[in-house]
This record gives sequence, C-alpha cells and structure tokens, in this order.
Amino acid sequence: MKVALVTGGSRGLGKSMCLHLARKGRDVILTYRKEEEQAREVVASVKDLGRKAVALPLDVAKSGSFPAFAAAVDGALRETFGRTDFDFLVNNAGYGIDASFETTTEEQFDQMVAVHLKAAFFLSQTLLPRLRDGGRIVNVSSGLTRFSLPGYAAYAAAKCGVEALTRYMAKELGPRGIAVNVLAPGAIATDFGGGEVRDNAAVNAFIASQTALGRVGQADDIGAALSLLLDDGAGWITGQRIEVSGGMFL
Repeated sequence: MKVALVTGGSRGLGKSMCLHLARKGRDVILTYRKEEEQAREVVASVKDLGRKAVALPLDVAKSGSFPAFAAAVDGALRETFGRTDFDFLVNNAGYGIDASFETTTEEQFDQMVAVHLKAAFFLSQTLLPRLRDGGRIVNVSSGLTRFSLPGYAAYAAAKCGVEALTRYMAKELGPRGIAVNVLAPGAIATDFGGGEVRDNAAVNAFIASQTALGRVGQADDIGAALSLLLDDGAGWITGQRIEVSGGMFL
C-alpha cells in the first residue's frame, strides 16, 4: 500500500489532504508543529477510514532538525508500515503574513523564505533517499504567484521560488521516475492569514465575485485536488503548476 508524507497535516488544507488521501486508499505520515491534539484527531480519522497513520512533530523553519526528523520517519515506516521507503511527499506546511512591502521586516521575510522555500528544498533533499523511485513530490504554492493582492509580497516571493524549484526538481529527479508538481490554491476559507477569507464577510464576497465558479474555496477543494495529483493515473504529469482557485481573476 502506498504511503504519503504530508507536512502541516494537523489542520486546514493539510488535514483535508490527509483525509482525501485516506479515502483513496493511501496511508499517511503527517507532521504538526504544536497542534499535537489536532494531529492525533487526524490520525484517528484516517484510521476510521481504514488506513494507517502516524503523526510526527516537525518545525519546517528549523532545517537543522531535518536529519532527526528523517530518523523518526525511518522508525515510523518500519514500525507502522513495515517499509523502509514511502511513495509521496507533500510540502504543505506554512503560514502567511499580511504586511505591506513597505512595512515587512527582514525577520518576517527570512521567516517566509525559511518556512516555504528553504523547507521545501532541504526537507525534500533530506528525505529523498527514502522516497521510492517512481514516487511523487507536490510542493504547495499559491494563487498569489499569478495575481497580486496588497500585503503578501514576502509570502508570494517565497512561493515564486517554490515554483522555480519545482521545475528544477522535476528535471533532476526525472531519471528516477519521480514526478514533481506545484499545487497552487486560491483564496480558501480556513484560518490562514487569521481567517480573513473565512470570517470577513466583505472579503468573502469580494473573492466570490472575482471567481469564475462564484464562491471562495474550501479546504476540501484542495484536499480533493491533491489526491487527484497523487492518483495512479497522474504519474505522467510533472514540472507543472496546477492552480486550484475556482477561476480567480481570470
């Protein structure tokens, strides 16, 4: 049975990804930073769907912790799944800031790069020996790399780096049969960015008015799309940016 490793799987998009993968018959290793109880609930939900799951702590901003995390993955693979490798890596963990270009601090900028770009680069590199030939990597980006909204310059700049990195990974890992793609969500009604899209009626209405399908996205829209990218029939897709935004700002 195939095993997916999803970073940031305890809440929001990552939680939905884990549950949709389980419904497709995938087992899951998910990571969390501090939401241990929520992570345990996701593990329980995956098990209720008849699949195996393990939750491991990881702060993707701390690349120095990646070797120890890889050792924890080795233990989970051996003890829970009876394997030494896994099939899918989803670099999903992250958060955004809402700060204008003029007011963004160097510390905020460095944090965006560390969490989104550096983590995708070096966590993938660290785990690569454990990713089986013919496996897949999905790096989560954002619709904000295509369209621009005030307040997200640092976040979007880091995600643009993720998209360039994805193309290089696809090229260099192709000889191993590993497909690497970008999944780029649009505006989603979660707690991201303080929950503004979810909780601010004016923002929600504006986004819906600028979206071809007439509503804001939900976490399950992204979880379902991710599961499709990791479906058995999607292995010939690589080096691509797939936006899941309902047609925002077309």
